[in-house]
Formats: sequence, structure tokens, C-alpha cells
Amino acid sequence: MVQAILLAAGVSTRTYPLTETRPKPLLKVANKTLLEHNIAALQGKVSEIILIVHYKKEMIEEEARVLEKKYKIPCTYIDQVIPMGTGHALLQVESLVKDKFLVMNGDDLYGRENIIAALRNPLCSVAAVVDNPKLFGIFETTDGNLKNLVEKPEHPKSNLANTGLHVLDKRIFSILKKTKKSKRGEIELTDAILALSKETLYPIISAVDYWFPITYPWSLLNANEFFLSRLKKSSLVGRVEKGVTIKGTVILGKGSVLKSGTYIEGPVIIGEQAVLGPNCYVRAGTTIGDNCKVGQAVEIKNSILMNDAKVPHLSYVGDSIIGSGVNLGAGTIVANLRHDGQNIKSTVKGELIDTGRRKLGAIIGDHVHTGIHSTIYPGRKIASRGSTLPGEIVKRDIG
Repeated sequence: MVQAILLAAGVSTRTYPLTETRPKPLLKVANKTLLEHNIAALQGKVSEIILIVHYKKEMIEEEARVLEKKYKIPCTYIDQVIPMGTGHALLQVESLVKDKFLVMNGDDLYGRENIIAALRNPLCSVAAVVDNPKLFGIFETTDGNLKNLVEKPEHPKSNLANTGLHVLDKRIFSILKKTKKSKRGEIELTDAILALSKETLYPIISAVDYWFPITYPWSLLNANEFFLSRLKKSSLVGRVEKGVTIKGTVILGKGSVLKSGTYIEGPVIIGEQAVLGPNCYVRAGTTIGDNCKVGQAVEIKNSILMNDAKVPHLSYVGDSIIGSGVNLGAGTIVANLRHDGQNIKSTVKGELIDTGRRKLGAIIGDHVHTGIHSTIYPGRKIASRGSTLPGEIVKRDIG
């Protein structure tokens, strides 16, 4: 079996405030980290995983050591001390690579069937057909082989997006050493792959399973909806009191309690040691982490609550991501729909962008406390350890 290299060194400021306190591979979808999803997809197909880390590397290494045992894949950790691009990251592991190897982004989500299909080739990259190719690096091909690769083309010549999943061999290292830095001062792996394709046939194969680029915070909601839709069977390990109504597929973790009057419409995942109710309403597409509290007269819809989040009283949370250790004061209402029905816009790195979502609530960082009767406009963010005053209306991002 081949080695797999996961690129996991970046800071990812576009996913703030969620990545203020953790590296992006440790964000969760369906109560599993992105890292776990990818290691699970690699199980039985690779002999070793080499993780290239830097930002909050200790957190990644701690999680990966647990996953090594769970999935029985040895992991090696290499610190990209000075992050200078994906090509530079790959150069850090030249001495560890034996020959053919797999490369993938540690903070995207890849279906296992894509990995299996890629490994049937001596060299290749996996492409996904996308609706808006202007947002991606786009492959141009001739007879199925790489001809050109253009980042975010103004006039795309194909709709085949680069997923960041590649099968390479040791030839790539000599090419990387000759690759000039890009306009942003980085050594780009894609430039080296394009140069390699001039020396030999380099197939571009189409994705046969899912690919989720986790570019923005709301990318997690898209992925979460997808994974929950794949749930086939309920598992109620925790305690369910009399008077609870469960519709659809629901996963309830060990030690969790559904109190009387709780109404759940699956698919929903609830972690361990969580308490829901009495008299709360949890709607489809929701993932609730470990040690969470959802209390009296609370409605949660299509949202992600990270571990230790609490929404105790009289609140509404829709299409939102609530960070670890958050406490929403009684009567906190998260708006998730514009009056005009247009897509929600959100500010990322000072730029107001279209999220592509008609419904999007709040993105709330870790350990935020809201005052009672707080109201949060659609698409707004609150930075980690931020807060609101009682009765405050959040019209702009906080922090």
C-alpha cells in the first residue's frame, strides 16, 4: 500500500471565528472532525499517513494519536515551520516518501470511492464537476489528460475543479525544487503538477463520490446536511423519557437524555452526555455535540452545536454554527432569512460575500455568552469569547 500525505498546516482565516481556537482539520461535521472523516476514508488503503502541520499543531497531533489507534494507521508529523505553500509543504517530506503516494488537503472532505479510484492510477488528479468554475482551480484536458490548470478563470474552458487529491511519485520533488514562487510568494503544488504533465501523460479522473471543500464556516452546514442524509438507521443509546416524540433517523449517544416533551425530526445526531428538554424542538439536519444542553421551549434547526454548547431557554437557532462552550441567554433569537428572500451575505476578511445560501443564521465562536433577549441578524459572526448585552440587536459582526 502507498503512503498518504495530508496537508494540514494552514491557519484558515476564512473560517474565523471557528478557527481562532482550533485548526481547521479539527472542525466537526456529523460529530466527527474533518481529520477523522479523512482518516476513516483512508483506512485499509494506505500504509501510513504523513501529516504536515503547523498552526496549533499540538491539537492536531493529539487528535491524530487517538485516530491512529481507532483506525489502525500509523501517523508521522512534520512541522512546516515557515508556511510557503502546498509545494513547499510537500518538499518537507521528500526524505520520507518511498515512491508512489497520495496527497490530499487535510481540511477538505473526500469520499472513500474517490481515493480508491485515484489509487488505480500511477499518476493522476481527481476533479469534481462544479456549477460555478470561476470559484475554483480548473483543469483543462485533452483526451482525459492534463493540458492546463487555471485558478479561478474569468472565462472557464471546463467545469472540472481541482479537488486537491493527487497521486504522485518521487519525480515531483525535482520539479518542485525548480518551481518559481507564485504571485503570493508561495511554491504551488499545482504549478509543479502542470510541469509534470508536460513530461508525461497525467490523467484527470472525475470524482465518483463526494468532495466538500471547507472554505467558509457555512461549508460545514452543507457537509453536515449531506452526512446526516446518509444515516440509514437510528441508534438510541442514551435515555429517552416518556412523552418524547422521535421522527426519522436519530443517533443518541451514551449518557445523553431526552426529557419529556422533546420533539425530534431526523436526521439528527446527538453526542454523549447531552441533555435535551423538557419541551424542546430539534429539526432535521442538526448535529449536537457532547455535553450540550438544549432546554425548555428551544427550537434548533439545521445547525451544528459543538461540544459543551448550551441553549437553555426560550431561544431559536436556525442554520447556524454554535462554538464550543457557548451559552445563549434566555430568549436569544437567531434570524436566518432575509425579508426579501435573497441569499445571505457575510463578511470574510473585510469583504462582503454572497454565501450562496438563502438561509444562514449566526456563526458563533467558542465561549461566547449572549445576554437575554439578544437578536442576531442573518450571517453575522461573533468572535470567540465575545458577548452581547441584554436586548442587544447584532447587526454587524462582533470581534
